Amino acid sequence: MTPLYATLRRRIKAAPLGSLRSQLLRWLLIPLVLLVALNAVSVYDNALDAADMAYDRSLLASTRALAERVAIKDGKVVADVPYVALDSFETDTLGRIYYKVSGIDGETVSGFDDLPPVPANVPRSEAYPALVRFYHADYNGEQVRIAALLQPVYDDSMRGIALIQVGETLDARRGLSRKILLDTLLRQAVMVLAVASLVWFAVRLVLRPLMRLKIEVENRALNDLSDVDQALVHKEVRPLVAAMNGTMSRMHNLIASQRRFIADASHQLRTPLTVLKTQAELALRENDAAAMREIVRSIAATTDATVHLANRLLSLARVEHGSEAANMAPVSLTAIVRQVGLEMALPAVQKQIDLSLDAFEDALVDGQELMLHEMVSNLVDNAIRYTPAGGKVALRVRVDGAKIQLDVEDSGCGIADDEHEKVFTPFYRSSGALETNPGGTGLGLAIVREVASLHRADVRLAGASPAPGLKVTIRFDAAAAPGRPAARGESV
Repeated sequence: MTPLYATLRRRIKAAPLGSLRSQLLRWLLIPLVLLVALNAVSVYDNALDAADMAYDRSLLASTRALAERVAIKDGKVVADVPYVALDSFETDTLGRIYYKVSGIDGETVSGFDDLPPVPANVPRSEAYPALVRFYHADYNGEQVRIAALLQPVYDDSMRGIALIQVGETLDARRGLSRKILLDTLLRQAVMVLAVASLVWFAVRLVLRPLMRLKIEVENRALNDLSDVDQALVHKEVRPLVAAMNGTMSRMHNLIASQRRFIADASHQLRTPLTVLKTQAELALRENDAAAMREIVRSIAATTDATVHLANRLLSLARVEHGSEAANMAPVSLTAIVRQVGLEMALPAVQKQIDLSLDAFEDALVDGQELMLHEMVSNLVDNAIRYTPAGGKVALRVRVDGAKIQLDVEDSGCGIADDEHEKVFTPFYRSSGALETNPGGTGLGLAIVREVASLHRADVRLAGASPAPGLKVTIRFDAAAAPGRPAARGESV
């Protein structure tokens, strides 16, 4: 693409579109006017050709009439041309007539001796069955059209060819040309006005459904996000209306999601805040230092739980809105899992849990690194929280053809089969989780499902082997072939 072409494209894109009606009228009427102008020129040229042919025919008739009066007498070419004949020619042609009769040897027999001769390059006319040539010339400061006819003459003593020339001024031709031009322009102007009026009414009629659509959208209530009836517009505009309906549907889902998030968040935060308020009131009434210390310890624990809940809520909101979906890039899932394992090593050690990693070195997926880190953190955090002391949590990253598989397996309480789908609902907690960790938020697996969906990955739950426990499997599309297919086991 040349720089000039790129600059023009940018300017066209940057230019405001303006009125659709005016653009339609311009694109319809301007080419129409140009076509009409070209047609007027063509019609005018054809009319001039027809007029020239008509006048040339009259000029040829005058030449033939003179030729009939040319004869040989006493061995000389003579022409009997009375003035009455010339008067009749001028009356027929409405212009001044000049003539000349030349003999066999080119001598002037009759007429105007200084009438311009026939140019050498003038061809014979093919329009008439006669040896005639037509040409333009200047005579006495005027433009004249001359017909030159070769007329055979003979008698018993001699024979030859005489030249008869008849010319006329162009006054009549020019007058007829002007009349033809004015008539042509008048007819074309009337036609342009008529067509412009029809186009204006047609454009107004065609755009009327768009105006109805505009009124329909403007008169809607602020909270009305229902679909617009596509029957209001033409079928060419219906894809635009369908896109509008799709946008309003997404806005409706977004608003519903925000409302649901606000309702859930307010409901979930109300309980720990109420507990904090109660604990603070108890601390204010308590005088014993040991009891006060215990209450403060409870306040710290409740605050930690509230912060954890708020962080989970914010993570869920960010994932549901897909704010990072546009930043997809090849990232190493192995590196993310290893980093999360290192971050969770201390809680695992504190509970005496064996946290292990078995992963391919180069397992690349198309994704957003921060979200994948959040997803893996939730999986490992849940596994550690619901695994009793002395248990095991295994992290595995494997390459299976064009798929990258992440497994997080623990030896905790597990989840019943009939609850496998329910636990992905925000704030839902399985019966085993309620017993093992009553202070949980019920948001971990919901965040995992949302992040996986954003990365077009599949999430499955299964029982651990050997039971009890839970195995979470997530399968991604591989971003690139793994560099080293050999697996390596390690303990975090």
